Amino acid sequence: MLHVKGIKKVHLLLLSSVALTALPAAGQEAMLEEIVVTAQKRQQNLQDVPVSVTAIAGDALLDQGVATVQDLGKLTPGLQITTTDAAANPKIFVRGVGLADFNANASGAVGIYVDGAYVASPLAQTGQFFDLAQVEVLKGPQGTLYGRNSTGGAINITTRRPDFDTSGEGQISYGRYNAVTLQAASNAPIIADRLAMRIAGIYERDDGRTYNRVTGDDVNRTKRWAGRASFLLTPTDGFEAVLQIHGGQNRGDSHYAQSRALVPINTAAAGPDGLCAPGAASGACVDALGYADTDNDPYAGDYNLKGQDRIDLYGATLNLRWDLGSARLYSITAYDHAKRNNAEDTDASPNQLMEATYLATQRDFSQELRLEGEWERVKAVGGLYYLHDYLDTNSQYDVLRALRPMFTTPDNPTGLSIENNVAIVGFPYRQTTDSYAGFGQVDFQASDRLTLTAGLRYSRDEKDFHYRSTVEQVIDLFSLDAAKSFESVSGRLAASLKLTDDVMAYASYNRGYKSGGFFGGYTRDPADLAPYDDETLDAYEIGGKTEWLNRRLRLNLSGFFYNYQDLQVFQLIQRGGLPVQTFTNAASAHIWGSEFELTALPLAGLELGLSGAFLDAKYRDFISQGENLDGNRLPSSPRWSLTGTISHRQQVEGLGELALTANLSYRSKVYFDSRNLERLSQKGYWLADLTLGWTASDGGIGAGVTVANLFDKDYVVDINNLSSFGLDAVNYGRPRRVSAYLRWTY
Repeated sequence: MLHVKGIKKVHLLLLSSVALTALPAAGQEAMLEEIVVTAQKRQQNLQDVPVSVTAIAGDALLDQGVATVQDLGKLTPGLQITTTDAAANPKIFVRGVGLADFNANASGAVGIYVDGAYVASPLAQTGQFFDLAQVEVLKGPQGTLYGRNSTGGAINITTRRPDFDTSGEGQISYGRYNAVTLQAASNAPIIADRLAMRIAGIYERDDGRTYNRVTGDDVNRTKRWAGRASFLLTPTDGFEAVLQIHGGQNRGDSHYAQSRALVPINTAAAGPDGLCAPGAASGACVDALGYADTDNDPYAGDYNLKGQDRIDLYGATLNLRWDLGSARLYSITAYDHAKRNNAEDTDASPNQLMEATYLATQRDFSQELRLEGEWERVKAVGGLYYLHDYLDTNSQYDVLRALRPMFTTPDNPTGLSIENNVAIVGFPYRQTTDSYAGFGQVDFQASDRLTLTAGLRYSRDEKDFHYRSTVEQVIDLFSLDAAKSFESVSGRLAASLKLTDDVMAYASYNRGYKSGGFFGGYTRDPADLAPYDDETLDAYEIGGKTEWLNRRLRLNLSGFFYNYQDLQVFQLIQRGGLPVQTFTNAASAHIWGSEFELTALPLAGLELGLSGAFLDAKYRDFISQGENLDGNRLPSSPRWSLTGTISHRQQVEGLGELALTANLSYRSKVYFDSRNLERLSQKGYWLADLTLGWTASDGGIGAGVTVANLFDKDYVVDINNLSSFGLDAVNYGRPRRVSAYLRWTY
């Protein structure tokens, strides 16, 4: 068995090999494919866009084993995506900018767009990740063309469009934990050259990766499906309509965490704060009711509650395009409906310390009108945007039910004790948001090689908020009816200079914003619900996009500095014997760093990639609960990120094509809270994935084997601080998974 240091040397050797072999062999005619992106709301060569973008084609996502939005992080340095929910509320951070709030009305700092439509509901943001043409990760604030809630960046998801050929493809895989995934799509013309249809879907299920010692069952099961029907209409040469209807369900388990006890049995196990010190011996600590999980197995636990995360989604998007000669008019209309019922064993123990029920219904309607034009030296885009968001929630926490017998009397048969926090506490609320924006951007070609860009966006959000804090669903502690409007101006200035036909340098200033609002978690204190302000981010970036050796080597570089003001911070603190959520505007933060992406094609069929990021993200002048957090690192902001990829395809006469795809990624230490507590952190770790595949000579059928998390690394993706109950709820990433697949096309 390899020593840990030996494993690290293997990792570094693999990454070094990628870099060293990226020197193309002389005389080769192979060239890197041009990557077309829509980062500026129009199709452009990636190398001509003065924005930091990582673009991944749909076929590459499939080959690299990227099955969910969360998997994008392993291919994109500077991007961190985690979730403590089974099928909702992704926590997305780009260059340290993001939000860890899991409440239903939380708006992240990284916008997700599907086919040009903003997905406002966090319940729906992961539901359409299948049958994809491309994914683009835009880094840095996108305050002009995207605007709303994009201080960190944006993720553009483009699904595959219908066309006028009869075709289809699919894949079925089987792997560890009896995991079955079926994806399929079919495309057909209905009226030649006028109307076409594409139907696509996905089904996933597995038996669960975590063993429940209480019931003898496996938990953390996956069970979901999603489908999409798309129609392309081209009645004339100057008009096009694409209608997409989508839906899906999740019926898998709620997320089961690991309980890490914090109450020391003796003083030897205690740290300076009186809680168990990190690394305390197994069995030296218990939770508030004396329970401890002592087997050190991150995929086994003791759970008394059978949790299920039930999510129902449906919606539609209509994209219209009119060609008006030198201009084009676009209309994007979208509607999404999401409903959730999630029962969760929050305390991750056999006792009833805390159990949660999250109920939410959300409906979103949006409309964008955008006009684009091109003239001799000018390219311009302008538009209007509207969003209506309706959210109705009725969530609750069942707290310390195990202690109810202590307080049960003839006069109090239920054992309710509000003063001792023995109660079902609820926080039903309704929120409606109407968002309006107008935006424009102009690119002026000052010379054959110099392009100047200026953009501006005005946004206004109007929010109505109706909140109740309840006990036992019938006692109102207080209620709140509030409304407030939030206005902001954001924009962009940039200059790009073509030094040669293959080398472009750029400098930019961007201001991004995220709307203020009302906190949507549980509280007994009305002061916690005071509206918080917009956060703003001023970003300064320089970069270069280059291609060398007859487009066999591509190197893109960027460096940036962020002045982050009034950033919105979600925290779990301890108050009155309960873990309490808070949401406030921190004073400020400074973030700076650099990134590179290197791609090489030394031989036909062999593509190598190496990318990395350095990040320094720290709070400034931030006082929280009387504690000075100035200089602390922002959550989910690793100082170093590295990704190496290898893709090799080889034709074998009489057999077909053999393919090997591998990726190796590293993320340095991250903290999961603003206080930078050691116990709420994950040290640096490596992950590796490997795929070996075969495709028949005619391309009609293929098969292969995929190994995800090749080294079977145990790593933490998030930790909930429940120290009032004497524990942390630790959420682990997925262990090694081996699967075999069969693909077909026609």
